[in-house]
Amino acid sequence: MATDPVLTALDAIHIATVLEDSVDQLHTLGRIMPASFDFRHGAFEVVRDDLSQIVDHQLELEKKYHSVLLKKLEMIGQTKNPDKLLAVEKDVLSTGGDLKNSTHVFGRSLHQSPLTSDNLIKTQKDRSYVEHILSSTMTDLVQNCTFLTLLEAVTAEKKHKASLESTIQREQDGRKRIQELQKELQDVKKDHEMEVQQRKEMISHLKDQLQEMKAKTNMENKYIRKCADVDVEQNQKHCLLSEKKKKDDTEKLRRKIDEEDRAHQEIMSYLHTHKADLDKKLEFWSEKYETDKDAKQKELDTLKLTKAKDLEKLQELTKLYKEYEIVVVEERIEKEKARRKTDQEANELKSAIKLQAWWRGVMVRKGFGPFGKKKKKKGKKGKGKKGKGKGGKGKKGKKGKKKK
Repeated sequence: MATDPVLTALDAIHIATVLEDSVDQLHTLGRIMPASFDFRHGAFEVVRDDLSQIVDHQLELEKKYHSVLLKKLEMIGQTKNPDKLLAVEKDVLSTGGDLKNSTHVFGRSLHQSPLTSDNLIKTQKDRSYVEHILSSTMTDLVQNCTFLTLLEAVTAEKKHKASLESTIQREQDGRKRIQELQKELQDVKKDHEMEVQQRKEMISHLKDQLQEMKAKTNMENKYIRKCADVDVEQNQKHCLLSEKKKKDDTEKLRRKIDEEDRAHQEIMSYLHTHKADLDKKLEFWSEKYETDKDAKQKELDTLKLTKAKDLEKLQELTKLYKEYEIVVVEERIEKEKARRKTDQEANELKSAIKLQAWWRGVMVRKGFGPFGKKKKKKGKKGKGKKGKGKGGKGKKGKKGKKKK
């Protein structure tokens, strides 16, 4: 357990003095505070005046806070003195705190109307309770230098508040549960009503089906009876018709049997006569076969002899053909050799003529031999003429050789 908080005598006296002042103020407030403003002359004017004062005070604080902020911004831009900046910061904080408290009071004033008696009664109760607690705490401070009474009151108030909150929470949970149960009950009722409606519809549907089945059963019974009667009559008629048909078929079969017997007798007589004719023809064709066979055998022997003779003659002609073929081939080879030789001689002659013409052209262009330029020398004309004669002979000799 924690030890009881004990104060010094001086602190206890100071706190008791403050509490005594608070108790006196609360007592005075309880004396001067009316029970309610309801049904009093000028009640709305009183409330309006109070609200106007609160609003004016709120506006003044807002203007003051705005001016302090502007001053702070100017100081930050103009000076760097930390003392001045700290003083301005303190002004901003204090003004902001006042504005916050004023806003809280203003909001609470708007939420609570002083014209209702319940609000004033609750305020009186709270005031008397606070007055009693402060008086007890002051007595405890004076006598024992402790404030256990205040702590116990705070603890009891917290417990009371917690119990109220739990009660409110339980009430809210109970309301939610009741709403859920009511909703479930409505759903169950709806489901039950729907089920009852469906069952009623099913019952009516089944009744209709029962009536339909009864009517259908009666109709089916009548129909089956009629069908049975019709089937019996139909079977009787069918039996009579089939019996008559069988009799007719029997008569037809008897007639066919008689016809078949007559046809059989006629066919047998025809077959006997035809068999005798076929026997005669068989003997004739057998004899003819033997004679024709001997004649054809003789012709075959004759053809074989002719074939052997023709084969010998063919062999002789084949041998003679091969000999003639060899002679013809040799003659063709000789002719081909002669042709090639004449072609070769003609080609050689053309080549020689072309070579001589080329050489003559070269001698003319280059001035070789007799086609060279003659040099004129004094006193040697006779020699030159002799040279020409020799040269002429030489040319004739060359031409003769070329012609050869």
